[in-house]
Amino acid sequence: MKPLAQLGEPGRLRGLLFDIDETLTTDGKLTAEAYAAMERLQHAGRVVVPITGRPAGWCDHIARMWPVDAVVGENGAFYFRYVDGKLAKHFQDDKVTRLRNRARLEDIGRRILAEIPGCALASDQPYRETDLAIDFCEDVPPLPLETAARIAGLMQKEGLTAKISSIHVNGWLGTYDKLAMAKRLFSEEFACGVAQLRGDFAFAGDSPNDAPMFSFFDCSVGVANVARFAGKLDAEPKYITRGAAGAGFAELVGRLLGSA
Repeated sequence: MKPLAQLGEPGRLRGLLFDIDETLTTDGKLTAEAYAAMERLQHAGRVVVPITGRPAGWCDHIARMWPVDAVVGENGAFYFRYVDGKLAKHFQDDKVTRLRNRARLEDIGRRILAEIPGCALASDQPYRETDLAIDFCEDVPPLPLETAARIAGLMQKEGLTAKISSIHVNGWLGTYDKLAMAKRLFSEEFACGVAQLRGDFAFAGDSPNDAPMFSFFDCSVGVANVARFAGKLDAEPKYITRGAAGAGFAELVGRLLGSA
């Protein structure tokens, strides 16, 4: 990973895609510094899109209320876009499939909780439409990353796609991920092909579920706390910020806008 200062020609980049938890936020809070950076970026005419594992209920609010152009949620299960006073929702699976899958996910979740002491359903689980989120360090005493990996393994044995974030282990039925839905969003809403997306936009993240994005984007950036997952990422970001979490996000925005 190269220092962010070595990123050349940041002004050419058309926008920023980014994870939320511990990339935009800091210790679970959205700081004024990070929010203002996001707003400055959009006001400068850049495309601003969070790409998160957080639930549909949160993403409804984010799309309507934040200075963003769209949001991808539940690790690629959907994208929401708020345009002309209307919220448009685009899911990977139809409603019947989502309802059928939810019953199976609830059963798998009960079995994981019985087998792994100390973990819990994520507090945002009631607002999810497509995935199972197991908390290993957000609202429970932190469990080691080896335990998170064990939870992911149990999900995979049940036929789920499983990804570890900075706070949760997420599992879902299907092979989609953050990158697949980001490609669909930019194709359908911004007339942007795969090559343009790779070369003309940046991505920022901090954890293993961001690895497909780190690999894909020519300008992929890890905020400094990505170092927590050293040796556990399928692909590393090309650049790294000095600051951690929201401070690192603001540092990146400053670099993109030529003010840092």
